[in-house]
Amino acid sequence: MNTMTLWNITPWEFAALAGAALLVGFSKTAVSGANTVSLAIFAAVLPARASTGVLLPILIVGDVLAVLTYRRHAHWPTLWKLFPAVAAGVVVGTVFLVWADDAMVRTSIGAILLFMAGVTVWRRRKAETTETDEEPDSVATRTGRMKARSYGVMGGFTTMVANAGGPVMSMYLLSAGFRKLGFLGTSAFFFLIVNVSKVPFSVGLGLIDGHSLLLDAALVAFVLPGALIGKWAVDRINQRLFERLVIGATILGGLQLLLR
Repeated sequence: MNTMTLWNITPWEFAALAGAALLVGFSKTAVSGANTVSLAIFAAVLPARASTGVLLPILIVGDVLAVLTYRRHAHWPTLWKLFPAVAAGVVVGTVFLVWADDAMVRTSIGAILLFMAGVTVWRRRKAETTETDEEPDSVATRTGRMKARSYGVMGGFTTMVANAGGPVMSMYLLSAGFRKLGFLGTSAFFFLIVNVSKVPFSVGLGLIDGHSLLLDAALVAFVLPGALIGKWAVDRINQRLFERLVIGATILGGLQLLLR
């Protein structure tokens, strides 16, 4: 059956979804968090809940391309520290999806993204005005663990309910002081593992089925050129601009979700 007929998608709507898929590839290899724009486009063209199931396989393809590009730059101690909290967030998100409607999902995710962006900007400005770290080592360690757990739970929750975990984890990695390549390598492995682990939950909720996979097959070809454009662009973006773009994409994604 024709994919566009199956979903009642017009050529212009398919073009919008193709552009969103291209942006997924770009965000995975250049500006993490920019795929919140893709999320908004998918939710505008398709039914909001169904859009998360269609988008997930496209994100996984982007994750594979990002891992192939930045696999040597991943920081595994950070990943192992995050995974338990993320798993808890995915479970909470799955339960939330059972009873939450689209409006509640959008409002919750948008509020979390804006809050995380605000906290990150505040912490970075505070760090710039502080010459030395006066916290005892034990206090700093406890603070780091609490931050990893809180961001991990929120990242797992947001990625499960709306595929919007990218901005949350971007804020965590920026706040942890990751540079460009370490940031991209760590987030690439993180989201490949997390997104693949979400597939059984999404299938169980009916978000991924034969219809959604048929549409994915028509859109996945647009992810690769986006990833290539991102790889070309990231070498031309300095660290400060990179961080501003990530934070800006997060704020834009949060506002889109709240105002839609």
